[in-house]
Amino acid sequence: MEQIKKSGKTVDEAIQEALKELNASQDEVDVTVIEEGSKGFLGMFGGKDAVVLVTKKFNPEKVAENFLREIFLAMGIIVKITTKLKDKQLFIDLYGDDMGILIGKRGQTLDALQYLVNLAVNKGNAPYISIMLDTENYRQRRKETLESLAFNLAKKVKQTKKSVVLEPMNPYERRIIHSSLQNDRYVTTYSEGEEPFRNVVIALK
Repeated sequence: MEQIKKSGKTVDEAIQEALKELNASQDEVDVTVIEEGSKGFLGMFGGKDAVVLVTKKFNPEKVAENFLREIFLAMGIIVKITTKLKDKQLFIDLYGDDMGILIGKRGQTLDALQYLVNLAVNKGNAPYISIMLDTENYRQRRKETLESLAFNLAKKVKQTKKSVVLEPMNPYERRIIHSSLQNDRYVTTYSEGEEPFRNVVIALK
């Protein structure tokens, strides 16, 4: 948390000095007045400066955006970033040319970026903000692919009476498989193995 104590002839002057140093606008900070300040006798003798404590408000959207901009700058790619904060969940969408490079094989690059943004946003801040990073509607397309895979493999398990072990997946993708088949009366799902090689097993009940 960035905060700074500043003094000035007036409260306003002290606040403006703090804002300059924090590189922030008035609506991005909380101000605590420690000393109102006084002009002293005849405005000349024994006057006291005003003292304020100015604290930068936690803005997860700005933190995430600045963090990603630094990464994309280092990668030499131009990406438009949009953010939306809703119920302690931060949705981030990325737009640009050749976004496939940010998705990676089975979304691994996108997942890694999401993990890093999560660390940056939640570093020493509360409450916890959940991050969902997406581009080209990849998450929804991947969800539909996994749901289709789950239904097809469940059908195979029923026909062959043999359990099926899926490839290792991240927790988000494993949840999609579990929830897709949770109402199936004939098969059950469970996870086994250690991260990052934990996978889902589909078996007969």
